[in-house]
Amino acid sequence: SMRPLVVTTLLVGVDDESGPQVFKVDCAGHFLPFKATASGTKEQEATNFLEKRVDDMANYTKDETVRCAIMCLGSVLGSDFRGSEIEVAVVEGDKGRFTKLTEEEIEQQLEAIAELDD
Repeated sequence: SMRPLVVTTLLVGVDDESGPQVFKVDCAGHFLPFKATASGTKEQEATNFLEKRVDDMANYTKDETVRCAIMCLGSVLGSDFRGSEIEVAVVEGDKGRFTKLTEEEIEQQLEAIAELDD
């Protein structure tokens, strides 16, 4: 039997009046704003991880935000990563500049996470 295809979209950007925004659009076209969200197979586990930290997220630096996202992914998947195994991108600033982190930058974040665990 064939299953229908379903798409969930995460829209990330910067609004002139409200600042950084994250919206999740489901397959029916409903959209909701989030401070942090996840999508995919282990969405609920990731959402639980993020919900525990959402109150502190407003005060996170860019690096803390990136580390939180990587730690969430590692926690949900139950594995450690190398910089070449994941991709990380950041939308920041008043203009919503999109930047993809390099492998080296991801490795630096992974090392910082490892230091937190020690």
